[in-house]
Amino acid sequence: MTLNSAVPVAFVSVTSREEGRAFYEGVLGVQHRSTDEFGDFYAFPNGTMLRLTPMLDFKPIEHPVLGWDVADIRATAIALKDKGISFTIYEGLGQDELGIWTAPDGRAKVAFFSDPFGNVLSIAEH
Repeated sequence: MTLNSAVPVAFVSVTSREEGRAFYEGVLGVQHRSTDEFGDFYAFPNGTMLRLTPMLDFKPIEHPVLGWDVADIRATAIALKDKGISFTIYEGLGQDELGIWTAPDGRAKVAFFSDPFGNVLSIAEH
């Protein structure tokens, strides 16, 4: 048996279940699937799952924990900005006014933002 055909589940920790649901559902538009006493499951159209787990003593790390590969990063960044998302500008990275960094070869592009708990999230175009 391999895990190649199993449905992947990403885990994101939050300190407030209600605030997590408001952000991931209301702002990002991720579809809520189910709730249990330990957290909330979200489903993406491709079958991937997201689990928001409340942890009162949670401390975020400085690296991305979840990201999305999008068809048009500029349009996605503008749409998210219109919903109140602020993209992180890293000193010396050379991002544009929206916070989009473009790889030296011009192909890959990425922008970073945080959820209300400090989890670093990203959008990317390849």
